[in-house]
Amino acid sequence: MQSNPLRIGTRGSALALAQAHETRERLMAAHGLAEEAFEIVVIKTSGDKIQDRPLSEVGGKGLFTKEIEEALLDGRIDLAVHSSKDMPTVLPDGLALTAFLPREDVRDAFLSPKAKTLSDLPQGAVVGSSSLRRQAMIKRLRPDIEVVMYRGNLQTRLRKLAEGEVDATLLAAAGLRRLGLEKEITSLLEVDEFIPAVGQGAICIESRADDEATLQKLAAIHDPDTQVRLDAERAFLAVLDGSCRTPIGGLAVLDGGRLHFRGIVLKPDGSEAHEADASGAAEDAVAIGRSVGEALKAKMGPGFLAGH
Repeated sequence: MQSNPLRIGTRGSALALAQAHETRERLMAAHGLAEEAFEIVVIKTSGDKIQDRPLSEVGGKGLFTKEIEEALLDGRIDLAVHSSKDMPTVLPDGLALTAFLPREDVRDAFLSPKAKTLSDLPQGAVVGSSSLRRQAMIKRLRPDIEVVMYRGNLQTRLRKLAEGEVDATLLAAAGLRRLGLEKEITSLLEVDEFIPAVGQGAICIESRADDEATLQKLAAIHDPDTQVRLDAERAFLAVLDGSCRTPIGGLAVLDGGRLHFRGIVLKPDGSEAHEADASGAAEDAVAIGRSVGEALKAKMGPGFLAGH
């Protein structure tokens, strides 16, 4: 019998808590443990505190992980549950992504009371999004649309949409599903037209790399296919030094032992975009992701992201 509960660190948003609860339930089922064998520890991050400006202006992705990673390193928690798309490509020494849960729907969802799809929105409509990737892709497809900064947790964004602050917004389908909010989705944007963010729809678990007891527990809920896909996507992002200041999309798809990866990089106003793809054996996932990153770097040239 485990005397000390396994401490699961998470952000405090409804979606983050749903992901932490899913992790706990999978661990309970895999090991035949009661809920009391776990403690969910809510940690407020810088990214949660800053709601008035784009994250790209104040430090990027690490704002959602820094305080949680400090708690891991200090031993205040045993594992941390994250949305993979929030994770920087470089982790602090001593920490590692040690498990991935089976990946959910990777697509972006279109939500609007005024139109069925993005292309159906009236001329000059206002769309709210805090994601540079979504902003750039919207502008690429519909240069006439006004895209406005739209921060806040999922519930806040849904409320702003209902109040008419914007005509439409885009959110990750996976997050809406995990919260039982599928009914809010007006339509889904298919990946051939709208490449998702690296890691979208995937929950990852971070822990101390040398914590064998925790690693053994996590091994039982780890999904190797999701890891292979994320290995390619994160390797791609690392080559491009993907920060929140660059609109980047990337998606790896597994078909048996074959992996296909497609990546895109855009100018923030959507006026220019470059795409590349590659396929190969699943065990070469990291090399495949890197090769697409290098191909896009070559296509972009040095001035592509100047001034952004």
